[in-house]
Amino acid sequence: MRRQFDDILLGSIELFCLAAELRSFTAAAVEAGVTPAAVSRSVARLEERLGVRLFVRTTRQIRLTEGGQAYFEQCREALARLVEAEREITGRQAEPAGTLRISVPTSYGHYRVLPLLADFRAQHPGVKVDIHLSNRNIDFADEGYDLAIRVRPPAESNLIARHLEDAEVVLVGAPSYLARHGRPATLAELAAHECILFELPSSGRQVNWLFRDGAEELEVPVTGSYTVTDDVLGCLTLARHGAGLIQAMRFSVEEDLRSGALVELLPDCGGRTRPITLLYPSSRHVPLRVRCFVDFLVARLAAGRRGADTHRKTP
Repeated sequence: MRRQFDDILLGSIELFCLAAELRSFTAAAVEAGVTPAAVSRSVARLEERLGVRLFVRTTRQIRLTEGGQAYFEQCREALARLVEAEREITGRQAEPAGTLRISVPTSYGHYRVLPLLADFRAQHPGVKVDIHLSNRNIDFADEGYDLAIRVRPPAESNLIARHLEDAEVVLVGAPSYLARHGRPATLAELAAHECILFELPSSGRQVNWLFRDGAEELEVPVTGSYTVTDDVLGCLTLARHGAGLIQAMRFSVEEDLRSGALVELLPDCGGRTRPITLLYPSSRHVPLRVRCFVDFLVARLAAGRRGADTHRKTP
């Protein structure tokens, strides 16, 4: 078999993949322990060999061209298979390493994911975590994320989806607001109240509120003078200070309900949930850092739900 690649070329492919993953020649150089000029030369060497431009470079950032993206995906897969082959032959259990890029909605990030990350890194110190807190839908291919957590089922068929939980939503208001405006006694009375709205940043669509009316499940559009975009925790801050009513995930207001900072309203119409889904690209090889984080998160969230259920059942 004739040699297709020499050591320099294989090293260039590794540095190219690192730069594509981190979206920075400088960051790739730091990660690899070389100079940014060495990374730039490696990419130039590949571009000359392929006759294809791999990156669009500006003074502030780099991004893959269409050809560069296709080459990156193939090279990343090939390098991962080499690592797997070596691991199988030597019997070594490699430790996960590299940067894990995660996109998480703000409320779920603050109340569910961020509190667990120190424990994850204690178990896997070779993994760095890059966290994107936003309710905006991300593009895995263009933005280089490993994982995303979303509140709605995925529209993309090329993603692996793992159900994390069904998060209960609850209607709440501050005592100061209720003292001025009274408590709604029925769903119809919400029309007379100041309801704090949340607008999805990706679609501009307002999020309707979920209720039950007996056996019937309802999705109720509400109105109000406040609209928050992107960071749903802004709705919670407004509600705590008496600006109006909100429907929030119960886990985000549990402490407020216990302390009396917020009051649950219309509990007989409650009990609805929103599905929380973990998403990552479908591939024959999922990086070890991704597999480890998925297993860790699913296990810890399941343990947390069991603990919460036990706490609620204890008199």
